[in-house]
Amino acid sequence: MTIHDRIAKIISDHPVVLFMKGTADEPQCGFSAQVVNVLNSHGTNFQHVNVLAEDELREGIKAYTNWPTIPQLYVNGEFIGGCDIVMQLERSGELKVVLEQS
Repeated sequence: MTIHDRIAKIISDHPVVLFMKGTADEPQCGFSAQVVNVLNSHGTNFQHVNVLAEDELREGIKAYTNWPTIPQLYVNGEFIGGCDIVMQLERSGELKVVLEQS
């Protein structure tokens, strides 16, 4: 199974997935921590994937979406964005709507 296939399977197996640095309990970067806090504030159950655990995964997720930064949030198989986009959606109220559909 290629890294692309593994990523696709993770995304398809879980309604909300956060590819992040560290874990939901112990984020290892401020941007990942911000997204975790926002998801937790909504009571969202989400699958976290620690990209620091595996270089192939860390680089693979960037190539998968053609998005250069981590964290990356997926809801219902759709790439939502990184920290900046998630925070913009949160401020506008749109994130709540997206998460309610998961």
